This record gives sequence, C-alpha cells and structure tokens, in this order.
Amino acid sequence: MKYLDEFQNPELARRLLGEIRATVTRPWALMEVCGGQTHTIIRHGIDQLLPEEVELIHGPGCPVCVTPLAVIDQALEIAARPEVIFCSFGDMLRVPGTDRDLFRVRGEGGDVRVVYSPLDALKIAQQNPHREVVFFGIGFETTAPPNAMTVYQARKLGIRNFSMLVSHVRVPPAIEAIMTSSSCRVQGFLAAGHVCSVMGTDEYPALADRFRVPIVVTGFEPLDILEGIRRTVRQLERGEHTVDNAYPRAVRPDGNPAARAMLADVFEVTDRSWRGIGTIPASGWRLSDRYRDHDAEHRFSVGGITTREPAACRSGEVLQGLIKPHECQAFGTTCTPRTPLGATMVSSEGACAAYYLYRRLGSTPTPLEATPVV
Repeated sequence: MKYLDEFQNPELARRLLGEIRATVTRPWALMEVCGGQTHTIIRHGIDQLLPEEVELIHGPGCPVCVTPLAVIDQALEIAARPEVIFCSFGDMLRVPGTDRDLFRVRGEGGDVRVVYSPLDALKIAQQNPHREVVFFGIGFETTAPPNAMTVYQARKLGIRNFSMLVSHVRVPPAIEAIMTSSSCRVQGFLAAGHVCSVMGTDEYPALADRFRVPIVVTGFEPLDILEGIRRTVRQLERGEHTVDNAYPRAVRPDGNPAARAMLADVFEVTDRSWRGIGTIPASGWRLSDRYRDHDAEHRFSVGGITTREPAACRSGEVLQGLIKPHECQAFGTTCTPRTPLGATMVSSEGACAAYYLYRRLGSTPTPLEATPVV
C-alpha cells in the first residue's frame, strides 16, 4: 500500500488545492478524457473540493460505454450461434443491446465465457478445434496491443477457428470531434495516461495548437488528478496551450514502440461509430487485410446490422459532456445498474455508474458525503 498511499496523501492534496485556488482568476471548463479518472474524481469528491471557477466535464473515455449499439447486437447474434464459443471480459456481459444482453444469451443456451485475457480465448480455440471461438475486442489504445498480439499469434500458429469482433477506438480524433462541436465548452484536457503510455504524446501537440487548448497527460490517483488540474489551470491563466506530461512515471514521449509496431501491423485506421455520439472519421481500428480471416464481423457476415438508441437514454449527451448523469430523467429511476438503459450505467468506468455508486443522485452532497481524499 506504500505507493498507493503516496498518491493519496491528504496533506499534499490540500497543498495542490491551495495552489489551484491561488492561481485561478476566472471560470474554466476542463474535460477529463478517461472514465477511470472520472471515477477517481467522483469517489473522492475532487470536483466539489475545487474552487467554483473550475468545472470538470466528463468525457467519452469509457471503452465499454462508447461501443456502439450495432456492435453489441453483432456480438449478441454471433454469441447465440450453437457452433460459437463467445469470449469477453466480464464488463461487457450486461451492456444492453437492442433487446437483450450477453447474460441473457448465456441464459438461453449460448456458450458465453468470461476471460481475463484475449490469450485465454486463443487457448480455448486450441482446446476446441471443432468450435468457432470469438473474442470481443473493444477499447481504446490501451487494450489494443494485447488484442493485436493475440490475432498475430493466431495467424502465426495457424489457429483458424479463432476470430475477433473488433471495436477499437482512438482518443485524438475524439478530442477533435469534441472541439469542433458547436456545443463545445471545453477549454483544456486531462489526457488519459494509460493511452499515452502506449501511444506516447506525439499526436497531441497539433491538437493543442489547432484548438489553442492545453492538454495535460494525467494519471489516475487523486494527486495525479489534482496535479493535472493545477497544470492545466496554470496554462489557461497564462494563455498557453501546450502538451504537458504530468505522468512521467508511466508515459514517455514515444510511448511503447514495440506495442505501436504491433498495432501498425495488425490494425488499420478506420471510421468508427461511437455509441450515443455517431461516426467520428478515422477514430478507430479494424483488422488489416493481412489478418482479415480472423475478423469475426467478416466471418459471420454481421456487418449489416442497424439499430436505434432508446429514446429515454441520454448517455450520448453524458459522453459528450453536455449533461451530468443526474440531469437525465431516467437516472436512478428507470435506469439503474440492475436495469440499465445504456452502457454508461453498466461499465466500471461509466460516468452514470460513478454517480450512482457514490450517491450523486441529483442533490449536491457535501464533500464528506462524497468520501473525499482530504
């Protein structure tokens, strides 16, 4: 616990809060990109401890939440086939599709299995040569390298009964989409440290220059978040807009070269639909032609599925930072973790789940009610 406590030190947190209060002179709206950062902020009441001039806007950084409804329905159709063993991380099983989820498919007889690594799914394929094994590969740049490595290994080993349903998305195009929206209020970004640990920071200076916004790469502990906010506010007050790495213990400018090389080999950039947001150009990856034989969407011919989001779910507005979760009329009533309308209430990184878990149910709790770090 030594190193965990080091980044949750109350005295250091008070000091950082004091520096933020001493620096800020006008209102600023900052977006934390990552859902893990959102949960840290809400769990510890960081947003309530900041001076009122600093507003935190929750961004679309939850990989489960942004997986589009059409891809969920593709997964459901594939998983229901008797010849298929469908493998997924556990957080995808309760994400609602149009009329059911993967738990229901399993209850109806589908062979749906929870795995802890895509390599687990590859092993299952080796053990079941007469079954089709499909892994549900979702996420941002963080989870893409192990998924790419698994497809690479399947091809290298000649495991023909393994395929992957891919729905990978990329952060920089999402930032561009947010900043070009007519409703954008974001003036600075807390960038996701784990994404940058893979990809580095090379993609961000052009965005910072183009939109004149500071982008500070930040970790996930309370002190990481506060330091990221401090650096972002300092830039805004000075009229600066640079990329600043506040997470050097994990992030290098060039990221992880080996992981990036694997991504470049296995994947190619494509347009991607984001749940509740729509299509963002060049915002995702798909398997390249060299690995197309392992593409489950292609293998099972499920690319033509079309869907419509439930009218009562406003998760798209939550993901764009246009509303806070409790401002949705369905939040905490018809939409709960047991009866979710959208993925933002299901995922362990979803903003709606964070608000529900830490009792942000519409009123404004005191910092003590929000279990702050200080």
